[in-house]
Amino acid sequence: MRIDIVTLFPRMFDSVLNASLLGRAIESGTLEVKVHDLRAHGLGKHRSVDDEPYGGGAGMVMRPEPIFDAVEEIRDEQSHVVLLSPRGSLLRHDGVARLAEREHIILICGRYEGVDERVAEFLADAELSIGDYVLAGGELAAMVVVESVSRFVPGVMGNMTSLESESHSQGLLEYPQYTRPAQYRGHSVPEVLLSGHHGEVDRWRRAQSDRVTRERRPDFS
Repeated sequence: MRIDIVTLFPRMFDSVLNASLLGRAIESGTLEVKVHDLRAHGLGKHRSVDDEPYGGGAGMVMRPEPIFDAVEEIRDEQSHVVLLSPRGSLLRHDGVARLAEREHIILICGRYEGVDERVAEFLADAELSIGDYVLAGGELAAMVVVESVSRFVPGVMGNMTSLESESHSQGLLEYPQYTRPAQYRGHSVPEVLLSGHHGEVDRWRRAQSDRVTRERRPDFS
C-alpha cells in the first residue's frame, strides 16, 4: 500500500513514521508513506496557500490551486483522495477496513478556517473526520488514518489474527486483558483465565465483551 500526505507541516510526521510498527513497515518496504509539503505549490514569492474568505468572516481559507496542483502531481488511476475535515464522515472500523483495500490513498490536511469548497467537491473522493470535535489541522487526523489503516496491511503486524478479537472488529469492545502477576496489591486475575480450559475462557471473554459494550457503548446495539 502507498499513502501520500499533503500538508503544510511535514515535520509533524517525522516521529510517527519512524517509530514502532509503522517505522519498521516503512523501512522494510511493506508500507510506503510519503509526506509532501504543500508550500512547495504555494503562490508567488511568499508561497501563499491561503486567503480571506469570500463573504467575510474570521480566519483564512486555504486556496484551491496549491492543493489541486499537489494532488494532481501524485495521483494516478488507483488513487483515492481523502480530505480530512470535521464535517466528514466519521471514521469507524469498517471504514478503516475498506480504506485498507485501496492501493493508493492521498490524505489532504486542512488548516486555518477551512479549505476552499472546490477541493471537497471536485478533487477529493471522500471527506473523513476522526471525531466530533475540531483540531487545528488535519495532520493528527492523518496520523490516525495511517496508523489504523496500516494495521490491516499484511506484514505490518506480527500476528494478523489479533485483529479478529480487538475492539470494534465484531461490533463489540474487547474483553479485559490480564498478565502476570496473578495477584497484585490484593487484586486477583479472574480464576477462569488461570484454569487452562480454553472453552471456558472463550465463553468468559465473549460475556465480558458483551458486558463492556453494553456499559460503555450502548450505541453499538
